[in-house]
Amino acid sequence: MAKKDYHVKMAGDSWVVIGKGNKKPTSKHDTQKDAWDAAKMRAEKAKSKAVKYGKDGKIKDQRSYA
Repeated sequence: MAKKDYHVKMAGDSWVVIGKGNKKPTSKHDTQKDAWDAAKMRAEKAKSKAVKYGKDGKIKDQRSYA
């Protein structure tokens, strides 16, 4: 898996995980927690970073697995 950071953001009524540089979401979730768990798992496998944003668009948490 390529080294890529994963971002959790609100998109419409869903929370999405988006790989840095991607235009389309990697995955879509009903809750922020589910999206955050998915982003952390992907980031850990890629030895990269997961970043969580709140509904206001500000960074709320981030984890590095480098």
